[in-house]
Amino acid sequence: MSSYRKRIVVIGHGMVGHRFVEAAIERGLTETYDIVILGEEPRAAYDRVALTSYYEVGDKALSFLPSGKYADPRVSLELNAKAVAVSPRARIITLEDGRQVEYDELVLATGAYPFVPPVAGKDLENVFVYRTIEDLIAIKKAAKKAKTGVVIGGGLLGLEAANAVKQLGLETHVVELAPRLMAVQIDSGAGKTLSREIENLGLTVHTGAMTEAILGTKGKVSGLALKDRATLNADIVVFSAGIRPQDALGRAADLEIAERGGILVDEHCRTSEEHIWAIGECAAPNGKMYGLVAPGYQMAEVVVDSMLGGEGTFEGADMSTKLKLLGVDVASFGDAHAETPGSLELVYSDAVAGIYKKLVISEDGKRLLGGVLVGDASAYGILRPMVASGLPLPDNPEDLILPAGSGGLSKMELPDEAVVCSCNNVTKGQIKGAADNGCTTQADVTKETKAGSTCGSCKVQVKKIIEDHFAAQGVVVDKSLCEHFPMTRAELFDVVLVHGYRSFNEIIEAHGKGRGCDICKPAVASILASQLNSHVLDQGNRQLQDTNDAYLGNLQKNGTYSVVPRIAGGEITPEGLIAIGEVAKDFGLYTKITGGQRIDLFGARLEQLPAVWKRLVDAGFESGHAYGKSLRTVKSCVGSTWCRYGQQDSVAMAIELELRYRGLRSPHKLKGGVSGCARECAEARGKDFGIIATTNGWNLYVGGNGGAIPAHAQLLAEDLSDEDLRKYLDRFLMFYIRTADRLQRTSTWLDSLEGGMDYLRQVVIEDSLGIAEELERAMASHIDSYFDEWKATIEDPEKVRRFMSFVNAPETPDPNISFGTTRGQIVPEESAGPVSLGMPQIGASL
Repeated sequence: MSSYRKRIVVIGHGMVGHRFVEAAIERGLTETYDIVILGEEPRAAYDRVALTSYYEVGDKALSFLPSGKYADPRVSLELNAKAVAVSPRARIITLEDGRQVEYDELVLATGAYPFVPPVAGKDLENVFVYRTIEDLIAIKKAAKKAKTGVVIGGGLLGLEAANAVKQLGLETHVVELAPRLMAVQIDSGAGKTLSREIENLGLTVHTGAMTEAILGTKGKVSGLALKDRATLNADIVVFSAGIRPQDALGRAADLEIAERGGILVDEHCRTSEEHIWAIGECAAPNGKMYGLVAPGYQMAEVVVDSMLGGEGTFEGADMSTKLKLLGVDVASFGDAHAETPGSLELVYSDAVAGIYKKLVISEDGKRLLGGVLVGDASAYGILRPMVASGLPLPDNPEDLILPAGSGGLSKMELPDEAVVCSCNNVTKGQIKGAADNGCTTQADVTKETKAGSTCGSCKVQVKKIIEDHFAAQGVVVDKSLCEHFPMTRAELFDVVLVHGYRSFNEIIEAHGKGRGCDICKPAVASILASQLNSHVLDQGNRQLQDTNDAYLGNLQKNGTYSVVPRIAGGEITPEGLIAIGEVAKDFGLYTKITGGQRIDLFGARLEQLPAVWKRLVDAGFESGHAYGKSLRTVKSCVGSTWCRYGQQDSVAMAIELELRYRGLRSPHKLKGGVSGCARECAEARGKDFGIIATTNGWNLYVGGNGGAIPAHAQLLAEDLSDEDLRKYLDRFLMFYIRTADRLQRTSTWLDSLEGGMDYLRQVVIEDSLGIAEELERAMASHIDSYFDEWKATIEDPEKVRRFMSFVNAPETPDPNISFGTTRGQIVPEESAGPVSLGMPQIGASL
């Protein structure tokens, strides 16, 4: 019996090559084949879609194979192994170092390379492309001595590159030849909205701009010459003007090549040579190159299926896109440009909120053909599957893009064949199947089906499908807080309230089991803080807190903490500004004014926190609770005092409300806003509670938020007096605190209420549950018992003793924390060793 095992060689270890190997292992291909992977890059496959986050999370977090090895011993990976030739007749690959590797089957997954247009100066020093982690490392190094960066290309990759340049602290320009950003994916209206939002973030966008040359001085970049426009100063230029298929190996091996590049493959992804396959961006099924990862994944699965004797074919791919570009949600799906004959367009645009939504529907108004979403892409998870499934549109399709509360989306139900995760081609039916097979959570289903494991944009939809599926079967979905408490957070809140418990131990002994965990301990701590308003660092409380609350500061990336004094309503005196400036200067802290009208001071070491706060408290400041799930800020415009359009004193109201609710612990962080007129300069409708002045009083909105899934606040009541405004807000906030789930924002809590806003209005205004007085009393108790946590901390030596990095050297700073300098202020530098995250260590010096 022959011991010969056949060999598959994969050239390229990017996302698609890795996916092929994963699928080959999972489906048993390695039972008959050994797999040899030749990767040209110095590192194993990583998440190139999330490349920009490298500066935040590092290479390990992006890696798909941190160990550098597959668990299956029949798979071997060799890095820094560049293939330079393929001989189809001899089935031999030649490497750059002269070695040769034989194969029985060859899979080309060589990807693509960045396109650099032939402009003068492209070879100057500090001209980069944006494709690999090595590119980002080089850009970061050059940025240390740069002030201005220019990105050439305003498409998906160009905006990602601009984000990276901006993260490095450079003045950033985006130069795009087309008349709008992302011209392939979105239309003119969306392009204007996207440009406006990106420029609001401090970048400068140049559309319709042709690059004539990159200018240089002494071999380095110094500027960018544009046709018929002024020259831009530039210390760094990054090309991100598209990609081209990396098909050189295929060309050299005389494989058939598509007219516009890419290795031609059939529906099984087989090239013109029987034993050579091509997948991902280097391949051109039916002559078309796909520049997204999802089609590459499909091709990988098809090739594995073919090698196993299956009949799977690649028949094109969904080119839908959803990304967060520079913090702005952008999505494009289906026929986004309304190219279908007779198609109609429905557009909703809110220039103030930076939102643009367009639906393209069939001529008869019955089917959704495509769409574009900018600024709020939360509907993407439902709208995109509707295109493929042909699900009939509701009678009023405009409800699908109107602000929350219209009800259109909530009434939609996808068919089982609708693809929910386009990255991994997972349907609603497969998700339900996973639930039937024992998966009970979104995480379980993601592990089982890979839905949500790539870009993650469908995770919310996956969770909802699971819950709806169980509910339809009459199965009670387990909403226990965790394994230690068999009840929801709202039920636990009532239990604590009824029994008057004052400690975690009392609660878990009476109603739970075990010793608690990282989920239930902070949740109980929040409940106790809401009801008792005792110090979070008191004995019995401090062990329950997560890292931020445990040290009353927001932990930053290099192990230091930010310090945020309260500046109620954004109003501060010159003396206050000077005091904060002097503290920052004396302690060498980085300062930044936030979007929430506060001043953040970054870079305080653990042992510095009490001294920093002593100075601030002496100057009249108190904690801004930037670390807690509690009220953060109430933003305001200048209102009727200064603004000629102002109708009410928004500053005074914002200050009053911020002081009224300061220190209020809640299931998630809370933010408020007060605008003096309908122009909404305080962006109040993007807050958990937003107040907009009218000629008759105040309009009260609730349930808005920014973050990963932005939501507009909805109108609760109109033309309120000051007294009624406070009353309804007290009731709303206390009702939310009592009944919301752990880490549930007001927007999703409001969506979860049966009856939605109508029900909330009945509870808060009409007192349908008869608890209005109780809610008001609870809020009054909080207001009366408020104290500043930091003032109480620095007055208590026992609490101060917690703020040290080394138990036997209290004033010794952590030696692994280091800083560089950018624009005259400190910035974190990567640590040579692990920094202390609040857990005191034995002094290293002894």
